[in-house]
Amino acid sequence: MIDSRFVYLAMVLSLVGVAGYIRDTLRGVTTPNRVTWGLWALEGVLAFAVEIKQHVGLAAGMTLMLGLGPILVVAASFRHHHGVWRLTTFDIVCAVISLAGIAFWALVNAPTIALVSFVVADQVAALPTVRKSWLAPETETWWAFAMGSLNTGITLATLHEITTAGALFPGVIMITDALLVILITTRVGPRVHSRRRVAVLS
Repeated sequence: MIDSRFVYLAMVLSLVGVAGYIRDTLRGVTTPNRVTWGLWALEGVLAFAVEIKQHVGLAAGMTLMLGLGPILVVAASFRHHHGVWRLTTFDIVCAVISLAGIAFWALVNAPTIALVSFVVADQVAALPTVRKSWLAPETETWWAFAMGSLNTGITLATLHEITTAGALFPGVIMITDALLVILITTRVGPRVHSRRRVAVLS
């Protein structure tokens, strides 16, 4: 465990990552998927409220950033006519499932089950961007997700004790962000598709 005040460093890193993503969005370099970022905004704010209620402590500040950052990204996507990824049926289905998970979380009277459903909803919300990073990694900014994985890792390290309430949400975000960094930087999706095309043509 590290000093809980390192959460402030995590929050700064989160801001740096989001600022880079917003910059690239405004330039038209990055095209955020509004389903993913809109749901991340909603879920981040809701998770912050839950952590405050459960007395998670300073680590909740990082969770708040996980909600506020996506709000700014969605806002930035409306400032550039090329600043948004075209939505597909897959995106809409993910949105419906994610919202259903949030609704279940709000209604069920079992804290652990509710939290798990909430985290599942968050991960389903991430799927459109995971798919996008596989298909078109050049439309994403890997730096933002690298900062996300780093700052959630720092947040986990500040916890005085590992509890489901405190660790589950930032933990799965750390893993998902690391996956996105790998997909974007290695461009493995286009490589696989290229090899398949060559195999079909040969």
